[in-house]
Amino acid sequence: MPFSEIIGHRRIVSLLSKAIARGTLPPSLLLAGPAGIGKRRVALALAAAVNCLQPRTSGSAAGATDGGELEQDACGECASCRRIRRGVHPDVLVVEPGDTGTIKIEQVRDVIDRAGYRPFEGRRRVVIVDEADAMVTAAQNALLKTLEEPPSASVFILVSSLPDALLATVLSRCPRLRFGPLSPTEVAAVLVRDHGYTEPDARAAAADADGSVGQALSAESADLTDAREAAQRILEQAARGTDPGRRIDGVRDVVAKKGSSAGEREQLAACLRAAASLLRDLGLMAAHADASALANTDLQPQLTALSRSYDRERTTRAYSAVDQALAALERNASPKVVVDWLVLQI
Repeated sequence: MPFSEIIGHRRIVSLLSKAIARGTLPPSLLLAGPAGIGKRRVALALAAAVNCLQPRTSGSAAGATDGGELEQDACGECASCRRIRRGVHPDVLVVEPGDTGTIKIEQVRDVIDRAGYRPFEGRRRVVIVDEADAMVTAAQNALLKTLEEPPSASVFILVSSLPDALLATVLSRCPRLRFGPLSPTEVAAVLVRDHGYTEPDARAAAADADGSVGQALSAESADLTDAREAAQRILEQAARGTDPGRRIDGVRDVVAKKGSSAGEREQLAACLRAAASLLRDLGLMAAHADASALANTDLQPQLTALSRSYDRERTTRAYSAVDQALAALERNASPKVVVDWLVLQI
């Protein structure tokens, strides 16, 4: 995958592209940030840019998907790029946790040995240690000397969502690139492009994912599209009038049975998180923020209608109530009681 296909992380992708073009890429790097945001993809894109047979330079390189400038990028089409994409390139070595959930010393010693030789066919051998924090202490110690004096034709890239779990001696030898969460729009774009989501489903999943594609993909147990629709109904019902009975009657289906009490509770939790996301967007609209900052951009007409009833003060109060409702649900409060209380607060 070329840098140009990476969604998000514009500053880091541009920085890596410049370093490759100018010959200043460090021999070891630590890509650190939340889980599921694409750090491993960036590492593989770096490996492709380094070893591409027909690299695109500043005049020919396409910009990153979010507008970043790229001085050098992989073509994505040559034999080297295709092999890296399939995971079979002899000079791109990926180390990851085994069945035990750890990276053992034998795995690290193997790649250290292979990295000591000249690349088989590429320009540089790239060693990617995914979930580097899973390395046992002995494996980290075995890697120290190589990180301090890496072979001239090799690059070591450590990828971690828990960098502080690494030894201080490892951290001191690897310049750290800090990745932030993706925006909801970026998460939705990845879900649509790479995972076959429809636009509404992708938007619903992205709003509940805290900027992580991995988290969005793992949230299949609750129907997030239904949850967002239910959250929208709760806010609309509260906006229509002040009669308590009518409000409660209007949201009875939100806690309809899902086959088990656990499923009912899980679905309501997803609904509350979706409500928090919608209220965040209403707060942004009340502050006249740019529309691109909204998490639920596909619902902008509905949000505009709701914003007539939710000024900044009411939005803040409602967001606090949703937060309290989520806390009550976690303490095993009745879902029906939680919903009834919530619609009277917002």
